[in-house]
Amino acid sequence: QVQLVESGGGLVQAGGSLRLSCAVKGNIFSVNIMGWYRRTPEKYRELVATITSGGRTNYGDAVQGRFTISRDNAKNTVTLQMNNLAPEDTAVYYCNLRSPINDRDYWGQGTQVTVSL
Repeated sequence: QVQLVESGGGLVQAGGSLRLSCAVKGNIFSVNIMGWYRRTPEKYRELVATITSGGRTNYGDAVQGRFTISRDNAKNTVTLQMNNLAPEDTAVYYCNLRSPINDRDYWGQGTQVTVSL
């Protein structure tokens, strides 16, 4: 059974930084895509960033230039460094792992990020 365990959310002032981490527990295929999505208070889910097992990254327009995604394939972890946070970044952030080989999609439990003025 595959589990994604997130950590690092919290409350920060605008302009500050936070770092989210996600660890994958269980057996997964080495070829996969890991990433972060967020659900805003208005309940809209949007892409934050993804990274392939080969290191190719993709960012949502709202975070481009402020957030950086990285991963450690040996440890099966993915990290999201969030800088220059703004109140619009307030959301529940979800870690995601997509496994194209067996067509499986896994999600973490979500971690709250709140950015105050």
